[in-house]
Amino acid sequence: MGAFYFRKVDSIESGNKHRILPKFFRNGLDLYRNVWYNTSMRHSKKHLMIEEMQRLGFSSPLNRDQLLTAARNVGLTVIPLWAVAPERRVARGMFNCPELDGAAINPPASSTQVNMALTKTPAVMSETAAHLIPNVNKTYVPWGHYDEIAKIIESGKFAPVFITGLSGNGKTTMIEQICANQQRHLYRVNITELTDEDDLLGGMRLVDGNTVWQDGPVVKAMESGAVLLLDEVDLGSHKIMCLQPVLEGKGVFLKKINRWVTPKAGFNVLATANTKGKGSDDGRFVGTNILNEAFLDRFDFTYEQEYAPRSTEKRILMKKMDAFGKKDEDFADCLTRWSETIRKAYYEGAVSEIITTRRLEAVAKLYTIVNNRMIAIERSLARFDNETKTAFLNFYTKVDPSVVAKPENEKKESGVEANMPGVPNA
Repeated sequence: MGAFYFRKVDSIESGNKHRILPKFFRNGLDLYRNVWYNTSMRHSKKHLMIEEMQRLGFSSPLNRDQLLTAARNVGLTVIPLWAVAPERRVARGMFNCPELDGAAINPPASSTQVNMALTKTPAVMSETAAHLIPNVNKTYVPWGHYDEIAKIIESGKFAPVFITGLSGNGKTTMIEQICANQQRHLYRVNITELTDEDDLLGGMRLVDGNTVWQDGPVVKAMESGAVLLLDEVDLGSHKIMCLQPVLEGKGVFLKKINRWVTPKAGFNVLATANTKGKGSDDGRFVGTNILNEAFLDRFDFTYEQEYAPRSTEKRILMKKMDAFGKKDEDFADCLTRWSETIRKAYYEGAVSEIITTRRLEAVAKLYTIVNNRMIAIERSLARFDNETKTAFLNFYTKVDPSVVAKPENEKKESGVEANMPGVPNA
């Protein structure tokens, strides 16, 4: 009879004899039973998989690697379909799992739930409030636009400020010290040509093998009502145009995670630059770019900061020397007369280099270490070309009678030195 051969079997329950289905149907039933068994087993392990994800410390949303790990740990070889259902997908390769929080799976995740899930992921390095407040610099001397900019920040009103001036004259330090004295949180972002939206607003990051969203410094400053400092903003390219809505104070939309960020009260933006966003014609500030006019126009105020007056600069050096452990008022006076004269020559086009306040502080620091004025000056001038270095060094010997000048037969007047002005009055 082949496949249709019937045989009698004993019934375990009743002991009665009955005919069973032919082998053809038995094979079909076995196949159905196997499919049903595998399917039911997978679904029966759903709660085990969720428990395993909780044990592993996973939080929603999860990526495919996390889902596969949990599935394999409970005996499954693939990710079950319920875990990657279309309504659970929140981003590419990312799936919401409300069961981790005890929620039901029936309703699809809303954009609000998605945003909440994404923002639950901790940052790689979480700042504390103390780290965001700059340290008070006891040697700092307020001057120039300090009081006015301090009032703008203290007012809590949104008023973007652009501060421009030559390097080393204290633009960044002024903002840091204002925030330090007012105990304000400060996010300082150093802008480069490569700085883009991902660096500023945030993006997907790899944390412990998982791809998660992390807010950028701009978003963090907005949501905490902090001060945002865009340092050396004129080094940026068109990629920083993503800050346009931020500079309007209206908030910004994070399109990658479908989230709107509204600035908190007290949030403000300050930018520092060596140029006015028009580039550097003389080549002194290589890398500075011509910034978009619409971008620049969104700053309410522009402050032009020159170098500190001689009297102020002398106070700065005296405080630095005191902090370094060796006060020398005569040396501070000579340094400020020397730098002031060189700056006048620079503005008149007689020389192409300038002595910054930052360089004078470096001279004062080395002097407290080596106790030799000429060595301290010479080491700090070594960054210039030999002609400029020699001219500036020889000019200092005319300002400070206490140092020994080179013998006349060893002096070789350079073109730079010939353009130097006369010896300034004490």
